[in-house]
Amino acid sequence: MAPTTTRRGSALIAACIVSTIALVALDIGTKTWAENALSAERTGERPEVCASDEDGYIRYQRARRPGLVVIEDVFELEYAENCGAAFGLLRNAPTALRTTIFGIAATAATIVLLWLFIQGRGGPWFAWSVPFVVSGALGNLIDRIRYGYVVDFIHWHWRDEFDYPTFNVADIAITIGVVLLLIDGFRREEPAKVDEKAAPAAKTKTAEGAGDQRTGDPREAAGE
Repeated sequence: MAPTTTRRGSALIAACIVSTIALVALDIGTKTWAENALSAERTGERPEVCASDEDGYIRYQRARRPGLVVIEDVFELEYAENCGAAFGLLRNAPTALRTTIFGIAATAATIVLLWLFIQGRGGPWFAWSVPFVVSGALGNLIDRIRYGYVVDFIHWHWRDEFDYPTFNVADIAITIGVVLLLIDGFRREEPAKVDEKAAPAAKTKTAEGAGDQRTGDPREAAGE
């Protein structure tokens, strides 16, 4: 039997929406900063968006400036344009196809998660995850609609031995949200199970009690 759920109140729904908007604004704001501080307008004719040249190299729409080193050989802020999804998935696909696929995925995730949230599904961890996942999906989708690519600027690496793909605040939000979803799934309480050994004993005791009532002395029942 499925557990009953209670719709979340208007205050919680409003908090979820406000948090989502704030996270989207943070993502867009940091990307705008990265564009202004870590890149510049390209002089001359711009290359086609996310199109490979004769050498198979995708040229950026904006010219990169030197990055900001936060931790030497470990953490830098540098401008990048991601034409694909995580780890460059679909980066070589046509722009219209990428925008359509990622747009449908982002819209579906937003609608489903918000509907589940409003309906009261999941526990507290799920409720916390929704603004993170939705804001991350919307933040990157806004970039794809505006530019045809996503602006990244956070770069972690370990010298020349390890290099993690550059990412942004929206990617961080999605990662946090997915982790919270996993925690919610693992922490979900299961219905209490009846002790298999105790159950037959209880049934036997109940049956014996009923039998005693049926076989009792009629005179006792009459008060004699």
